Amino acid sequence: MSQTFRDSPKATGPGRTAVLVVNLGTPDAATPAAVRRYLAQFLHDYRVVELTRWLWCPILHGIILPLRARRVARNYASVWMADGSPLLVLTRRLAQALQHALPDVPVRMAMRYGNPSIASVLRTLEAEGMTRLLVLPLYPQYSASTSATVLDAVNEEISSWRRVPELRFIADYHDDSGWLDAMEARIRSHWDLKGRPDKLMFSFHGLPQRFERAGDPYPRQCEAGAAALAVRLELSADEWLMTYQSRFGREAWLQPYTDKTLEALGKQGLKTIDVVCPGFAVDCLETLEEIAVENNEVFRHAGGGELRYISALNDEPGHVAALAGLTHRHLQGWPR
Repeated sequence: MSQTFRDSPKATGPGRTAVLVVNLGTPDAATPAAVRRYLAQFLHDYRVVELTRWLWCPILHGIILPLRARRVARNYASVWMADGSPLLVLTRRLAQALQHALPDVPVRMAMRYGNPSIASVLRTLEAEGMTRLLVLPLYPQYSASTSATVLDAVNEEISSWRRVPELRFIADYHDDSGWLDAMEARIRSHWDLKGRPDKLMFSFHGLPQRFERAGDPYPRQCEAGAAALAVRLELSADEWLMTYQSRFGREAWLQPYTDKTLEALGKQGLKTIDVVCPGFAVDCLETLEEIAVENNEVFRHAGGGELRYISALNDEPGHVAALAGLTHRHLQGWPR
C-alpha cells in the first residue's frame, strides 16, 4: 500500500526549534458523554491495555464504558474548575510558565488523549516553521503506558509529513536533581505550615504486574525517586512508605495498594499521615478526588486520624525552574 504525504510549508529560513509539553489528557466536559469519548480513546491504546482487540473491545464498549462513564463524570464534576478540568488548566499554566522561563524557544502544550491533541499542536508548529522538536512528557517516571505512547502519537503524526523534523525525546526525569529539589521543597513547605506527620506516603499510579515482568522500568524508578526523597528529608525507615493507586480490573497490579495500606494504617490508629504523589506533575482527578477525598474516607473510616494531601508541584517556581533546566540541557547543540 502506498503512503500519501502531506505537503509541508515551504522553508523561508533556517527553521525553528520548539518544545512540546505533553500530559495524559482529560474529558472536554464533566459529562458522561464527554467522559465516555475520552475513556474510549485512552483505553483503546494498546500500550495502556495490552489485550487483543477482539477480546478487549467488546468488554470496553459493552461493559466498562456504560458502567464507568456516569460515575467518573460525577467525580470529574466534583473537582472541575471554571476553565476546565484541573489537569488541563494546571498543565496550561505550567506550560505558560515554562515559556516565560525559555523565551527563546516556542513552548506548546498538548494532551495525549483529548484536546488539544498532539496532532493538532504539531501541525500548528509545522505551519510556524518548526524543524527541530523536543518532546517533554510530564511523567517523571518512564512507562511504556505513558511516556512511550506520547512518542507513538508524535511519530504517527509526523510519519505523514514530507519534511520530518529533527526529534529529541525526554524519556524520564525521576532522578533529576532539579526535580528532586522541587519535590523536597514542596514537602518541607507543607511541613513548615502543618508540622510533620506520623508517616509520609509516596503514592504512585499503578500498573499491572505483568508490565514489570515484561521489563517496564517504572516501579524501579518510583522506588528510586521515593528513596532519594526520603534521604533528603532525613526520614527513618519507619517514617515513610510507598504505594500504588488507581488500579482497575481483577488482575494483580503493583503493590502495596494505596487504599488497602491506608485502611490497614487506619485500623492501627495512626493519627496523621501525609500523602504525596510524585508521579503527577500537576493535580488532577487522581490526586484531588481519589487521594484527597476517596482515600481520605478509607483512612478515616478505618479508624485513622487526619490524612493530609500534599499538592502536586503544578506551576510552582521550583517546578518551572527544574523543567526549564531539564529542557535547556536537552536542547544543547540546537539553534535557538
